Amino acid sequence: MAEPVAELDNVREEELEERAPSKAAAVHERISRQGEKELARDFFALFWSAIAAGMTMSMSFLGRALLQAYLPDAPAAFLIEAAGYALGFVFVISAGQQLFTENTITPVLPVMRNFSLYSLGRLLRLWGIVLLGNLVGGFIAAAVFAWLPMFTPEVDKALLEIGLHLGQVPLATTFGTAVLAGWLIATLVWMLHAIEQNKLAMIVIVTWLMGVAGVAHVVVGTIEVMYVILLGQAQVWPSLVGVVLPALVGNVLGGTFIFALMSHAQVKADVE
Repeated sequence: MAEPVAELDNVREEELEERAPSKAAAVHERISRQGEKELARDFFALFWSAIAAGMTMSMSFLGRALLQAYLPDAPAAFLIEAAGYALGFVFVISAGQQLFTENTITPVLPVMRNFSLYSLGRLLRLWGIVLLGNLVGGFIAAAVFAWLPMFTPEVDKALLEIGLHLGQVPLATTFGTAVLAGWLIATLVWMLHAIEQNKLAMIVIVTWLMGVAGVAHVVVGTIEVMYVILLGQAQVWPSLVGVVLPALVGNVLGGTFIFALMSHAQVKADVE
């Protein structure tokens, strides 16, 4: 008979693969253990890491703008520009910083396994701290880009064009692509816990695909709209309603209520 996932809690990491009822159950357990650690972390440890992540994610905005500014004008140029979008994710994930969309699966799995109002409260606490920190860090980065004479006119123009484009996307499209972004990030987190090698390549592939598809990511998108707001090219309330809010709801829906629920249901089916 397959060994229940709950009995794997005290199994050492190196024994998980052998004793888990399936590879999916082993990955589920690894992510759940990491999630428990995140749920128990100190407020300031989470908050400062989240601020750092918000600032680092500005590299997705800047990387794309740099490539857009200097690549030749060609129909397929956006395929290369999308590589710039991957930069922020590569840096944040490699550095182990707190990114909100990663936390739509990592701490969610242990909460689903032992659901209670207390565990739900811990999850909402984590989400609130990390999202706030990401937005604070993103605002700092956007202010630096907007107010300091750092870049050439070509790069400044590209940054502005990218930021303004978000405000022109229909709300329904923003929401739909945000669901896809949340699902892709959750899939990436799952895969990073499932494989031993080529993790950097996997991060680049998934986030490059996100860049090509033009998905809405709440942290990157907020940095981009903050930039144009600080330049006086957009208004706060329409940007929040049209970009930030649908991106946030869509990312959570894609990461938590689709991928995490499906993954948890898969593991439950393994041990029944």
